Amino acid sequence: MHAWPRPQIPVLPDADGVMPSLVDSSTGERVQPVPGDSAGLYVCGITPYDATHIGHAATYVSFDLLVRAWLDAGRTVTYVSNVTDVDDPLLERANATGVDWRDLARDQIALFAADMTALGVVPPDVYLGAVETVPQVVDAVERLVAAGAAYRVPNEPGAGGDQPDLGDVYADVSVDPSFGDVARLDRDEMTALFRERGGDPERVGKRDPLDPLLWRRERPGEPAWDGGSLGTGRPGWHVECAVIARQGLGSGFHVQGGGVDLLFPHHEMSTSHLRLLADGERATAHLHVGLVSYQGEKMSKSRGNLVLVSRLLEQGVDPMAIRLALLDHHYRSEWEWFDDDLVRAQMRLARWREAVSGNGGPEAATTLAAMRAALRDDLDAPTALRAVDAWAERAVTESSRDDVVVHEGAPGVIARGVNALLGVRI
Repeated sequence: MHAWPRPQIPVLPDADGVMPSLVDSSTGERVQPVPGDSAGLYVCGITPYDATHIGHAATYVSFDLLVRAWLDAGRTVTYVSNVTDVDDPLLERANATGVDWRDLARDQIALFAADMTALGVVPPDVYLGAVETVPQVVDAVERLVAAGAAYRVPNEPGAGGDQPDLGDVYADVSVDPSFGDVARLDRDEMTALFRERGGDPERVGKRDPLDPLLWRRERPGEPAWDGGSLGTGRPGWHVECAVIARQGLGSGFHVQGGGVDLLFPHHEMSTSHLRLLADGERATAHLHVGLVSYQGEKMSKSRGNLVLVSRLLEQGVDPMAIRLALLDHHYRSEWEWFDDDLVRAQMRLARWREAVSGNGGPEAATTLAAMRAALRDDLDAPTALRAVDAWAERAVTESSRDDVVVHEGAPGVIARGVNALLGVRI
């Protein structure tokens, strides 16, 4: 699968190689998860059945900051992501709208790529879809079955194609003594979230209500692929991400990320699968982005309370203003989108552009250092924005004064710094 074009990222002066410290979602502790010169990041991608909303954009812009901070520190970055281009929500939307699921997925993947391009998000180096990685998932699930870490659950009548005796395949969480270490929830919390977020704790025949689906056998009217000894069917969601992360990163798996609603069950279960498939390997740290609400409720496709990036762009909103509105909230915070967020961002963008329009201005090194320091402090974008605000205010208000020293070329340094570190083109 092809990702979107990579934005040009300026190389900044005075880089000192200092890496950002980050708050691990599992422990709440500060970590610096990259021990060497190469950094590996896996961020869960979209299920392409609807357009990118502000909550999605906040997630991908947040991890874009991390990629940029690592690059500024001189590290080689391998960024891996997926597209769940076959899954229940996609199939349900396709059936409801009368659109072929493949066409729906293709259109929404293209729209997502256009949104990310407009927002200046660095694309993944490895970008794989569920459909194109079915053979690798089949191999992984067959290995888990052979190792006694997975088992079959009998199908309901009509399921299973021409091999109905081969049931769905589930992971056995009891064989993983570290299961639960990612989200660190008690069993009642896990069961409730599993039910709420697409799991099937009441499925008859499972050994444990928390056991997740690895391979769904063929159902009438659903797409299915050759699963070898598993029988025809399609991948479960959690194992899809485990396989793609392993394929793209190997042992260089430093950070796994996504929205905070993925912490459980998705990241808990994909991490468990990865441990069992790769002799205990897992991400060094987990990072999760706070949820964005709108009109008093979590922004979600199921509720329909969406602010779509593509719609804002169609209305002529500058994508850099959208990005600034997102960056004005710390990535771990829960926040609500208001129209005023965009108004403030547009005013900020205009002020910054006015400030860098001349040949000279206040010295830039201090502001560049402040931006770096803020982003190294758990990607504190709002503080970085305020540092640029202060420089821009001085640049504008002091431009006509004769008693102020003007540093030639400073606006260019600030513009390149804002572009490289914050991804904002001014």
